[in-house]
Amino acid sequence: MSPDTPDPHRSVDRPDEPDRAAAPAGPAPPARSANDGWTPLSGAPDAGSWPGEAGPVEPATPGGGPWPQAGGPAASWPPAYAGFPEQPADRPRRPVAATLATVLALTVLGVPLGLLWAAVAPDTPVLKTAEGAIYAQPQPEQPIAADGWFSLLGLGFGLLAAVGLWVVLRRRRGPAVLAGAAFGALGAALVAWQVGRRVGLSGYQRLLASAPDGTAFGKPADLRAGGIEWLFGFLPVPFGDVLLPAFAAAVTYTLLAGWSRWPSLRPEPEPGGLSWGPGATPAPTAAPEPPAPGAAEPPRG
Repeated sequence: MSPDTPDPHRSVDRPDEPDRAAAPAGPAPPARSANDGWTPLSGAPDAGSWPGEAGPVEPATPGGGPWPQAGGPAASWPPAYAGFPEQPADRPRRPVAATLATVLALTVLGVPLGLLWAAVAPDTPVLKTAEGAIYAQPQPEQPIAADGWFSLLGLGFGLLAAVGLWVVLRRRRGPAVLAGAAFGALGAALVAWQVGRRVGLSGYQRLLASAPDGTAFGKPADLRAGGIEWLFGFLPVPFGDVLLPAFAAAVTYTLLAGWSRWPSLRPEPEPGGLSWGPGATPAPTAAPEPPAPGAAEPPRG
């Protein structure tokens, strides 16, 4: 324009600077959300400006709030990221207490295990003589059967104990429970041996002391391939059949840990709703329909 006809949209105070109202209207900037990646600092001159304009900005936290400022109160983080389920807090870990509780619980279960062994293991037939009791048969099979029953029951007990601990103590899985399973199964085997061998023992000793010579009766089941040896006269060392429950418990628990899909062995929520189960098969994508006759051809860029 000529100097005689000034621009009506130009500012009077700043004649050389075009007025923003005369600028061509363009697309409006997108609305700002809490997760735009920036947050204006407190006390900024222009709190509603964009990062390129006046006013310093800072990155936003994942929840959309400002980062904690130096010398001010610390801002609390959100409980969980968006899209991920909140993980429950684990119980306080006390490995020693968990191990001792496991050992005690399994050792007590040795009482019914010993009663079961005494019920299924056969008595060995003997004869009373002047020198004491002798086998009624030259090579009896009952002592071997008693050892075999104790071995089978011990292996089954160790396997079931490991599986039960894996399921019940799923929040405490780890070396502490493994040690408790092994030592607890060993304690249960020792208790089962002492309980089972004493079932009917008092009646056998009474007959052995008072029965006339030549009387036949049965001797309660006892272990011949397992027990305790005393090292140096004071250190007990278990051997043989009494070690089988501990062996079965340790191997079974180790295999369950090796097959676990969680690195920590404890159940963890799947991010994004993913699961290991079979999911539904997605439906096939429909083919695009052909253009109608006479339709306008799409622009080619």
